[in-house]
Amino acid sequence: MKRKTKVMGASHSYGSASSRSGTRGVVAQQATSSSAQEILEEIFLHVPANQVVLVCRLVCPLWKQVADSESLWRVRCRREGYNLRDSSKTPEDWRLFYFLCKKRRNLLKNPRGEENMTGWTIKNGGDGWNLEDVMVPHPNEVVKKNFVTSYGMCTKEQVIDLEKEGYSAAFMDNLKPDIKISDWYAPRWDCGCEYSISVALLDAKQKVIQSFTPPKVFFDQWNDQEWNQTIHVFRDYGRGVRYIHFWHGGKDTQFWAGWYGIRVTDSSVEICPAVDT
Repeated sequence: MKRKTKVMGASHSYGSASSRSGTRGVVAQQATSSSAQEILEEIFLHVPANQVVLVCRLVCPLWKQVADSESLWRVRCRREGYNLRDSSKTPEDWRLFYFLCKKRRNLLKNPRGEENMTGWTIKNGGDGWNLEDVMVPHPNEVVKKNFVTSYGMCTKEQVIDLEKEGYSAAFMDNLKPDIKISDWYAPRWDCGCEYSISVALLDAKQKVIQSFTPPKVFFDQWNDQEWNQTIHVFRDYGRGVRYIHFWHGGKDTQFWAGWYGIRVTDSSVEICPAVDT
């Protein structure tokens, strides 16, 4: 009976050793896997981002796991300077945040008049559009010029082709990123004027999917001539957006010859992360 107990005890002892050995093996394997992921992540940080998505993540399950990891894209954003404008907001998808930041730019051409009227389709009223130096400093210090209207309605517009700007149909339809528009406008102090803006999201046939057309803004004579900003963000606009039509303009309301109407400058249309809008 004692011998049996001894054998059973020995058997139990051997089982415990085997279990400990197996546990150490699992731990070692996990550590190795973790180390491999860290090394692979560091390598991916030096590979062009589009290649990480289009090539690297297709190699094997481990590479896909690292290429899709939040850690990789969060670190990549930090290293390339794509920081959150509001630290209290966290992106739901760091990879999407990275690519939207990387592609982000003003899609309007010549928004500040530095190239005269290049890029704009214009309609002149009165003495037509003109360019002037800003009368009062603009909140954006790099802005030194503005477009100015006359005593008849002056408008200018641009149609942005999103595919030509690098935003494919699949990108727009699947991700539906926020589209932010901004425009700055100011009156002269000595003349009344009016300002209008309209921006529309268009489909492939340039039919309106969604639009933003606020009421006209009127300024009285003897005003403070300070700069004003209009901002609008398009969200939840559905599938099919292929173009963006930006239109604005105005005139003076006292029919003075010359250029006494509304001033506009630093207009912008941006595709941007939701946490930045």
